[in-house]
Amino acid sequence: MNIFDELGDKKTVFKDKQYLDHRFLPDKLPHREDQIKSIAKYWIEALSGVTPPDITIYGKTGTGKTAVAKFAMKQLKEASKDQNINIKTEYIRCTDYTTEYQVIARLCQQMGRDVPYRGWTKAEVINTFRNLFKKNAFGNDLILLVVLDEIDILLRNDGDGLLYTLTRTDNVSILSISNYVDFKKFIKPRVRSSLRDREIVFPPYGAQQLVDILEERSKLSFNEKVLENDVIPLCAALAAKEEGDARYALDLLRTSGELADEKDSDLVQGDYVREAKDYIEHNKITDIIMTLPSQQQRVLESILYLTKRKEEITSGRLYEVYKDISKGDTVSYRRIFDFINELEMLGLISTNTVSRGRAKGRTNIIDLQCDTDVLEDAIWGM
Repeated sequence: MNIFDELGDKKTVFKDKQYLDHRFLPDKLPHREDQIKSIAKYWIEALSGVTPPDITIYGKTGTGKTAVAKFAMKQLKEASKDQNINIKTEYIRCTDYTTEYQVIARLCQQMGRDVPYRGWTKAEVINTFRNLFKKNAFGNDLILLVVLDEIDILLRNDGDGLLYTLTRTDNVSILSISNYVDFKKFIKPRVRSSLRDREIVFPPYGAQQLVDILEERSKLSFNEKVLENDVIPLCAALAAKEEGDARYALDLLRTSGELADEKDSDLVQGDYVREAKDYIEHNKITDIIMTLPSQQQRVLESILYLTKRKEEITSGRLYEVYKDISKGDTVSYRRIFDFINELEMLGLISTNTVSRGRAKGRTNIIDLQCDTDVLEDAIWGM
C-alpha cells in the first residue's frame, strides 16, 4: 500500500484543519465589528470617487489586524462591483517585499504591468507605477488602496522611501499595519507630514472573546463531540495571558487536536493543550533564535546566563558578560542598545527604566520574557 494511502485512512478528530489556520478569513470576525466599521467609514469615500485618507492600525500580534484589513478589502470589492468606478485594493506583506523597489514592482505586477524585481532603476519603476494612474479610456480615475502589513520591518530595513513615493502619488491611499505603536520613529518629518493618517488601535482579546472565536472555528474544524469541555476555555485562558493572541489560541487548539491524533485518541483532552503549549513555545523560540545574527545570539545568551544567576541585568553588566562570551569578537557598547531594542521587539526580553536617585540617575533593567529551559535548548542545541 502507498504510504499516503495508509496515512489517509488513519482516523482523525479533524473535519477540516484549514479553519484553524490564522490566515483563513471567516465570513464574520467576532469582537472586531467596531474596527471594521472604523476602516469602512474612511474607505467609503472611494465609492464616491474620492481618495480616502491614509490609515494606520496598531495592535499586538494576534489581535486581528490583518484579518480585519482583508475583510474590509473584500467588503469594499463587493460594494464597488456594480458601480462605474475604478477601485483596486492590494495587500503587501512587508516580510516578503522588504524594499521600496520590490513593493512598487509588486504593485505594478498586481495591476497588470510586467516589471522585474531587479534590473531597472528605481525611477523607472516609480514612473511605470505612476503611469497606471493616468485616466483610462472611459475617463475613470484609478483609486488604489494599498495595505502594507508589518510596515515597521520595511521601514527599519529600507527607510521611508516607499511612504514618500506613495504619499506623493495621486489617488493612492495607504493602510499601514504594525505591532508597534512607536514605528513612526522610522519616518522622517517630511514624510510624516504628508501621511496625515487616521489611527485605529486594536485591543487584545479577552479570554471570553477568545472562547467565542475558538467555538466558531471548532464547529468547522473538528468532528462532533471530540473536544472535552475544558479544552477551549483552557486554550483561551493561556492565549489571554499571551496578550490576547488569537493566533496563539488557534495554534493551541490545532496542535492539541494533532496530539490527539498522534495518540490515537478519540477525544482532545485538556492535558493535550498543556503539551501543545510547551511544543509551540519551544518551536517559536527556536525559530526566532535561529534567524538572529550571531552577535544578537550572544547578547541573548548573556541575558540567560545572568538570569540563571539571579543577577539584576543592567546594560553595563550585560556588556561585561557579553564580552566574556564573545572572546574578543565583540561590537561596541552603543550597538548593544540596538540589539536590546530588537530583542524586546521580538518579545524575548523586556526593559524597564528605574531611577537610582539624583546621584546615580536612571538605569535600564532587562528581564527575560521566555522560559529559561526552552531558551537553553534553543541556544545550546543549535
